[in-house]
Amino acid sequence: MKQLCFILALAFVSTHAQTLEQFLSHPISSNLAISSDGNQLAWVVNDHGRRNIYINKGGATSKLTNYTDDDGQEIGSLLFSSDGNTLIYVRGGATNRYGQNPNPASMAEGAERAIWCVPLQGGEAYRLAEGSQPQLVPGSNKIIYQKSGQVYTIKLEKSSFGESLFVARGANTAFQFSPNGKELLFVSDRQDHSFIGVYQMEEKKIRWIAPNIGNDMLPVWSPNGNQIAFIRQPGNRAGDLSNLTGGVRFSVMVADSKTGKAKAIWNSPSDDGGFAQYYPNQPLAWSKLNRILFFSEHEGWNHVYSLKPDGTDLKDITPGDGIVESYSFNDDQSSIYFDGNRTDIDRRHIWSTSVTEGKPQSITSGEGIEMYPQSTGGKLFCFRSTFDASMTLMQYDLKKKTFSPMTSQDHPSFSAKGFVKPEQVILKAADGTTVHGQLFVNRAIKGKRPGVVFMHGGPIRQMLLGFHYSDYYINAYAFNQYLASQGYAVLSVNYRDGIGYGRDFRRAKDQGPRGASEYQDVIAAGKYLQQLPEVDANKIGLWGGSYGGYLTAMGLARNPELFKTGVDLHGVHDWAFRARDFSPGGSWGIGPDDMDLAFKSSPVSDLSKWTGPVLLIHGDDDRNVLFQQTIDLAERLRDKGIIAEILVLPDEVHGFLRYQSWYDAYEASKEFLDRQLKK
Repeated sequence: MKQLCFILALAFVSTHAQTLEQFLSHPISSNLAISSDGNQLAWVVNDHGRRNIYINKGGATSKLTNYTDDDGQEIGSLLFSSDGNTLIYVRGGATNRYGQNPNPASMAEGAERAIWCVPLQGGEAYRLAEGSQPQLVPGSNKIIYQKSGQVYTIKLEKSSFGESLFVARGANTAFQFSPNGKELLFVSDRQDHSFIGVYQMEEKKIRWIAPNIGNDMLPVWSPNGNQIAFIRQPGNRAGDLSNLTGGVRFSVMVADSKTGKAKAIWNSPSDDGGFAQYYPNQPLAWSKLNRILFFSEHEGWNHVYSLKPDGTDLKDITPGDGIVESYSFNDDQSSIYFDGNRTDIDRRHIWSTSVTEGKPQSITSGEGIEMYPQSTGGKLFCFRSTFDASMTLMQYDLKKKTFSPMTSQDHPSFSAKGFVKPEQVILKAADGTTVHGQLFVNRAIKGKRPGVVFMHGGPIRQMLLGFHYSDYYINAYAFNQYLASQGYAVLSVNYRDGIGYGRDFRRAKDQGPRGASEYQDVIAAGKYLQQLPEVDANKIGLWGGSYGGYLTAMGLARNPELFKTGVDLHGVHDWAFRARDFSPGGSWGIGPDDMDLAFKSSPVSDLSKWTGPVLLIHGDDDRNVLFQQTIDLAERLRDKGIIAEILVLPDEVHGFLRYQSWYDAYEASKEFLDRQLKK
């Protein structure tokens, strides 16, 4: 008996000795770029906030840059030069509404978004120019890039100076050179409408492609350069308000690249666009086999469709119940590799399908999560995670069906023991809606424990049965695992409004400012935790960020008998205030007639039942949710004598850019939950 007690004590001590730092010590790989000859790979690794580029050449991986600070400066837009001797990248983030770049480390010298180069034959990285969106100029040692909505060109040489390529009204973006390299395709965004333009490099002239009153976007060249395909959505009428959770009609257009005359080759049956254009990685493409590929939700799921340039032979080439988020072509563009959740709805796997037929073939399966496939020279690469390892760049052997890691970064050795396999949970809300979730319980810890419901943000997100593919939710997943290791039962709930379960689920009725219907799913999750034998039914808490922060506040305001406390990261607490002060309509299409219901669908509309303590966490350079949302709620609660603890992260943005910010937020959250639920 003494020996058994000793063993149990050891298990308890070893479990609780695991630290938050250990759970957050997973390097995150992203942003794969492949050289034109397919012999070099480059990607970004974020290790404790230190973002660096790694390169693989001839099978050997090495670290290319040496940034040593957790300074919150992102790295992206990786691009190999034409000769493969230089890697181009962008460092830094986009400006806020005041023209300020993200500077979450409060560096006294400030921050910028700039294009950098690093020689691959040896030498230090050097700054080329302020700007973003670099593209190679064919047949030259130059790139074009964007700065403040205008287009510039510069040589890939130290001490070069950028020169204006052309000037056009609006914000000019989405650059793509013609197959012969003599013309540049671009989009000119004029706010209430947008044009497709072609800049003639030799003549130095702009011609417009079928200018209209709509929003023209996402242009691509035909393989021979004689035609251009693009998406057309309606322009913005007086009083139109952007609605993230709504939809828009759209057309697939094909134009003669010389005359600019265009016609619609396919029209969506209803408002099946919007999400299909801004969420996937490649909303429109024109393959070498002369097939046009586009995303649409008109049959209930976000799928890739293929048709001929004359509009005939429409095919859903990714059929089945499942979402598609990204795809890439094989070498001859006769087929695509795509990721999705068909047959495994709470994970992601890779499939292949012909561009002319809808007969997908499974490439990967099992308990991993595989995303962002790219192929070259018959080799397939992707990012893969599991329940105990975050996204890592892998090469997948199509014959042996095995993965080989391309990165030298190791995951913490304790993970296999410290992490638990999340359990798939399927529950029903009061109105009968079926909702999925992931349950984290460390059953090596005996006895009753507090329960915590986690809600993701977005709301167009989906948590998975393993490490997520987004850095925000990689950290959230790790924190859920940490809470489980510390004696909590955590249920991550994929409430209605999220992705992964079809268009109707994502566009659920009466959601958010129109009735908060998704809050029913949070209640169902809380009640599910209450009935678990491992959980103390009187100690249920909440935590979430952004939209999840909104739902955390809703739980504390509406059901204090169920939810005793919560941690609310940068949540929206007043929809009507958001619609007035954040942007017209608040990005949710909240018009004057919606204001009363929007307010009633907000936590602040009725605080009479709110009794539980709350921890509010917010960065004050948040570009997604006004910092004032937290100020307003905190002051209202303090007026009522309710405990509202605050953690402010000066200069931090919505999706925290620094490792230290995540650590501080989660350390404060754990300590707060312990005080409220373990006393």
